[in-house]
Amino acid sequence: MTTPPSSSLAVVARVQAALAAPGTPFHAVDTPLGRRYTAGPAVLRDFLATTLAHGDRPYLRLDGAGYSYAEHHAAAAALAHRWLDEYGLRPGDRVAIAMRNLPQWQVVFWAAQLAGLIAVPLNGWWQAAELAQALDDCTPALLVTDPERTERVLPWLDAQAERPWLLTVGVSGPVTRERTERFEELPPPAPGTPAPEVLIRPEDDATIMYTSGTTGRPKGVVATQAAWCAATLSPRFFAATSALTAGRDLSQAKPQTVLLTFPFFHVAAFTTLFPLMAAGGSAVLLRKWDPALALELIAEHRITTYSGVPATALGLLDAADAAGPAALGSLTTVNTGGAAAPPELARRIARRFDGRVEARNGYGLTETCGGVIANVGARYLEHPDSIGRPSPGIAVRIADPEGRALPEGAVGELWLRGQAVFRGYWNQPEATAAAFGPQHWFRTGDLARVHEGEVYVVDRIKDLVIRGGENVFCVEVEGVLHEHPAVLDAAVLGVPHPQLGEEVAAVVRLRPGATADAEQLRAHVASRLAAFKVPAHVVFRADDLPRNPTGKILKAELRAALQAELG
Repeated sequence: MTTPPSSSLAVVARVQAALAAPGTPFHAVDTPLGRRYTAGPAVLRDFLATTLAHGDRPYLRLDGAGYSYAEHHAAAAALAHRWLDEYGLRPGDRVAIAMRNLPQWQVVFWAAQLAGLIAVPLNGWWQAAELAQALDDCTPALLVTDPERTERVLPWLDAQAERPWLLTVGVSGPVTRERTERFEELPPPAPGTPAPEVLIRPEDDATIMYTSGTTGRPKGVVATQAAWCAATLSPRFFAATSALTAGRDLSQAKPQTVLLTFPFFHVAAFTTLFPLMAAGGSAVLLRKWDPALALELIAEHRITTYSGVPATALGLLDAADAAGPAALGSLTTVNTGGAAAPPELARRIARRFDGRVEARNGYGLTETCGGVIANVGARYLEHPDSIGRPSPGIAVRIADPEGRALPEGAVGELWLRGQAVFRGYWNQPEATAAAFGPQHWFRTGDLARVHEGEVYVVDRIKDLVIRGGENVFCVEVEGVLHEHPAVLDAAVLGVPHPQLGEEVAAVVRLRPGATADAEQLRAHVASRLAAFKVPAHVVFRADDLPRNPTGKILKAELRAALQAELG
């Protein structure tokens, strides 16, 4: 006998079935390559064209400057013309983008899409050697850089026998190198500049986005125009789910103002931007994460939605707690993604705002062009350990090591299949073959289970600690540690053990002024989890835990330091 779904889950399922019914914008069908949407844009140029309807509404804002929707489209179209007519670029050429979250970043990205070029966002935190490695891999015809990244890429540029073009943003001083221009000196775009007449097909490559590299050398993830068009639909589907399950009228929805803290080189930024662009909302940007400045911007711009990794969301709540109960008064939604959110985050949002602010969490990867599964509204508060239900354009399988589908409730590898899935890794056929199972199922590398249609991610396969034959899911122990009032941040990982194979260890940073020792934290975990899951080692750090730009903890770095400390 099966347990009937709870009322909130039944509401979500009913709403999503209606949203994805035949004839709706989110209807999807099965094809030999997986589920595909039957409506929506064919290529990204089509999606961008729809934003012209928003005209002079503000789109991007940073330090009092930015673009309206009409200005953004005209600037992207004019730049696309220049690249084709003056630079001699041709469809399929790569455009590497190495910048902070500046408004010009989005102009450059969309210019590449209008010109039929392949945009290659590069990690803004990379140093010269890391940037050179990616540039050697993608061989761009054009680099677009801000001042910091310009200095880092110049040695690579000057070493090239055939020098690519360089377009700098915010770099002062005269241009002294050939095939170099300054963004600020380009001719101003004429209002209403049309996009170039270039043949762009759904199967053409749109982007190469490098993986974060937490488990090794970053790989270039190649996604097509069709994959990105699916990515424009999925977050809008989840936003509609959120509104309807809360009883709101979609026809009365107002454009949102978002504080966007995801770096543009990460797919989560686009998961935030796509529904914003569709509705004519505004994105307020930060040059770098600063919780005090974030509070000021939220008050100044009447921000309605916060979007970022769980670590920054927790930092924002800490700053708001210090500022007093009036802080974050305009906020209605907190969206997190890019890394696993501890269940305590949703509970903390509920406690602080007494139900006024909705918490949302999503799941996606570089290989899926961003979010394809999400948990929203009351359901997320009830089950914050769930990542929710998949979008209509994605199919889910929980697979055993041989690829066989496992029954409901069983833990196995999460496999995904659908339009938003990437086509392969750039110049890495072996890695591409290893990433896919039969019938184009993508192996995510995450351990998960499905219950009543909802997906629960329990850990990364490589992060799993196997202690004496018992599986310990690190994210579960991390979630319990985060519930302790003294804990600001925590990471759980395995360290070698001569008899057990591996032992559980935790690296913890305490809140300022808080006190707790290792035995207290071990007792806290022991009160909630089985004895074999209790960390044998608890090591405290006074500084931030190392994370990559998307908020994921660098466990390889922690593991090396921990093993050295433990001897």
